[in-house]
Amino acid sequence: MAQKPSIPKGTRDFSPEEVNRRNYIISTIKKQFQHFGFQPIETPSFENSSTLMGKYGEEGDRLIFKILNSGDFLSKVKDDLYAEKDSLKITSKISEKALRYDLTVPFARYVVQHQNEVEFPFKRYQIQPVWRADRPQKGRFREFYQCDADVVGSDSLWQEVEFVQLYDSVFTSLKLNGVTIKLNNRKILSGFAEVIGESDKLIDFTVALDKLDKIGKDGVIKEMKEKGIAEEAIEKIDPIFELNGDFSAKINGLKSILSTSEIGKKGIEELEFIQRAIAEMPLKTATLDLDVTLARGLNYYTGAIFEISAPEGVKMGSIGGGGRYDDLTGIFGLKNMSGIGISFGLDRIYLVLEELDLFPEAVEENTKIIFINFGEKEALYAMKAVRALRDAGINAEVYPDSAKMKKQMTHANRRNIPFVVLAGTQEMEAEQYTIKHMASGEQETISLDKIIEKLR
Repeated sequence: MAQKPSIPKGTRDFSPEEVNRRNYIISTIKKQFQHFGFQPIETPSFENSSTLMGKYGEEGDRLIFKILNSGDFLSKVKDDLYAEKDSLKITSKISEKALRYDLTVPFARYVVQHQNEVEFPFKRYQIQPVWRADRPQKGRFREFYQCDADVVGSDSLWQEVEFVQLYDSVFTSLKLNGVTIKLNNRKILSGFAEVIGESDKLIDFTVALDKLDKIGKDGVIKEMKEKGIAEEAIEKIDPIFELNGDFSAKINGLKSILSTSEIGKKGIEELEFIQRAIAEMPLKTATLDLDVTLARGLNYYTGAIFEISAPEGVKMGSIGGGGRYDDLTGIFGLKNMSGIGISFGLDRIYLVLEELDLFPEAVEENTKIIFINFGEKEALYAMKAVRALRDAGINAEVYPDSAKMKKQMTHANRRNIPFVVLAGTQEMEAEQYTIKHMASGEQETISLDKIIEKLR
């Protein structure tokens, strides 16, 4: 008995309807990327491991899918190393490549590798799949698409302002009103670590803090203690858990907490710049909010940090995020190249639009009209008409076999094809076509020109 086929956990097949809906989201995002002046690039699905490892923090490194070397990949592993059964040590010997974890680090590699070919500031967008060895759950997959936009070669805060507007424009175009654009700054987090005397544990501090919405205040404090952050230090930053009110109120609270930190005060200045600019150019449907616990757990952010929350009432993780990464290209040898980028979570946006029933009916790129096949002569007559319809930009086809009428009509119904054409001897002699609207049952006999006019 043949084994039942399956696919790996965390991956999915997509039906024609789902692909059409995904393409609707992608085309909407792409259109806004182009409106804002971004250019498209693509990078390989896998990179050298050295390109990816060490760029996402300890947790991120564990989630990178490694690719085994070709051939006898164990031949280079010495017996004593193999006997240790230390997977981290062995991995570097048996795997030199890995599936990309995101699009940002490969983009940084691209910029460095092609620095003499691109014009700076370089604004690029990229829509491709990425892979993470994560635990699958609702809205979290092991293979998923990211839709990224980045700018490198400018440290101007107007770029941050533009990205806030870009987020607002995309979600407004998708009719997804009420999203929240959460904003923070890595300098604020560095300031927190500085005022509590734990600057050397900044990464541990931010990784724990970023989990606040998942494990709560007590869980964050517990994890900080486990990472060696002193209890007295944790007590000093307790006020950040109580910050509330609007953007301005939270800024005032920060000024009090970070009064002794120069880097913290610099972060406050950058946040205020963005807030003032957006106040002069109000967002259409999104809300800008300051979230001082937002860290996103990634090592390469150095300034602004973004995260997008779905409208209130929709239980979903972030549907987008990003930030400023001043020293990312420096990792690959290109110094003093400031960058900032954001990402849209295609799969999660899909789930939100589906839950809120926001996909327009016109999304389906279905066949609009199908011709019944009565035999060889009739099929040829139909095929000539189909070619004219396709030339006119109308999705059309002929049923391939001269099967029973009932079977052909059932096929049209199951595929939700709105119009069926019956063209037999009588219609052929009159150079006419009988077109039937499947929903209403109404039909009429008209010329091909009239059909084209009707369907356009």
